[in-house]
Amino acid sequence: MELATLDYESRLRVLLDHHIGLWDVTREAERQGSLDAAIRNAQANDLLGLLETLPHVRTVAFNGGTAARIGRKLLAGRGGLALIDLPSSSAAYTLAFAEKAVVWGRLFPQ
Repeated sequence: MELATLDYESRLRVLLDHHIGLWDVTREAERQGSLDAAIRNAQANDLLGLLETLPHVRTVAFNGGTAARIGRKLLAGRGGLALIDLPSSSAAYTLAFAEKAVVWGRLFPQ
């Protein structure tokens, strides 16, 4: 299935059908442009609080280095979770799509 060809609501449905949730680790920030390096005054979402309401979650994956840095800090000391750092899905991140797909595939062990 090619997610890029689907409208937003259909993409969300595919994620739900595969038991995948999406949530930003950053609630609010200032940023000029689209690069994570430009993020200033970031305020984190309550990721730990969210996970406390979802006791069956076993894996948290972070989309890109900034999300991983923030998310891992928020979850420091929280056991029982596999934490996976994924390459950014941003087009600004120059890793080839095929290489990103290999890492993203770790979310779906065979």
